[in-house]
Amino acid sequence: MNVSSSRRFAIYMSFLLLGTSALTAQPKINYHLIKKVPLSAAPGGKEYFDYLTMDPAARRLYLSHGTEFKVLDADSYAVVGTISGLERSHGIALVKDLGKGFITDGSLGKVFMVDLATLKMTGEIKAEPDADAIVYDPASKRIFSFNGNAKNTTVIDPVNGTVVKTIPLGGGPENAVADGKGIVYNNNEETNEVVVIDSQTLGIKARWPVAPAGGPTAIAMDIAHRRLFSAGRNPQFLVIMNADSGKVIQSFPISGGADATVFEPETGLIFTSTREGMIHIFHEDSPDKYSEVQTVKTEVGAKTMALDPKTHNLFLTTSDFNPPPAPTPDRPRSNPVAVPGTFRLLVYGR
Repeated sequence: MNVSSSRRFAIYMSFLLLGTSALTAQPKINYHLIKKVPLSAAPGGKEYFDYLTMDPAARRLYLSHGTEFKVLDADSYAVVGTISGLERSHGIALVKDLGKGFITDGSLGKVFMVDLATLKMTGEIKAEPDADAIVYDPASKRIFSFNGNAKNTTVIDPVNGTVVKTIPLGGGPENAVADGKGIVYNNNEETNEVVVIDSQTLGIKARWPVAPAGGPTAIAMDIAHRRLFSAGRNPQFLVIMNADSGKVIQSFPISGGADATVFEPETGLIFTSTREGMIHIFHEDSPDKYSEVQTVKTEVGAKTMALDPKTHNLFLTTSDFNPPPAPTPDRPRSNPVAVPGTFRLLVYGR
């Protein structure tokens, strides 16, 4: 090997090692509460909240809140608008190219279209009972509403607001994630599987067990390295899976009531929030090796979460709670009841 070849080889190895260290190096983090923002009571007095959605470019944060969606400035935390006229809001999918948002209403079994500039409703689409999680798939340019009690997904053309197809899922779906290449992955809480949906043909390609987890709810994805992060409630685990084969690579025990998982490509961090009041933070040391780096105590009920990629801040919502009502034959199990007027945003930074 001549001098020039040796130099080129040394440069190549330097870049290789630099890339490897960037992937495996764990960022120094110490997530902690930096802001608590009290918010007004839900219209009608029935406090309820679900998904949070961050729009990094517009610096907006969308918060599900009973019969409305609150829209906050992601830097000042001021309320900049409200989307009203809902009965039980769950999630919102943003289609920025069209300037539209799509909101699921579980009680009405509908998806409402919203003008993102004015925050006014512009139409409604019949979905199915318990319309809950909702995602936009950029590959097919379609909206997928996942309907829990109906055990299916409603596929919507966002341009004209029409239903393309309803796909039976064989069990109650929870959250979903799109890989941007034509696949939508959905957690099926009843069948303990990740259901793999072809967003072009609208057929089911595969069903992958999530053991040792069960009752999977929250899901996120490392698109570049083709890894899924699925969090279950019974048993309580975060499971890392190969997004092409469904092979379980690693798993970690977590606290109860997982409802949101977020992946941050820049840092390789995975965040899972739970109803018990915990954020479990993991690091992708490599696509086949993960480690737990911090567990943050939050507040009971703070189960859904969004990430701001600009500031690395995490946003969660919760309230105070009264004890659950006494069991009845129709409702042998019930959750604690949120106290009206105690809804709040929690901001955690590192």
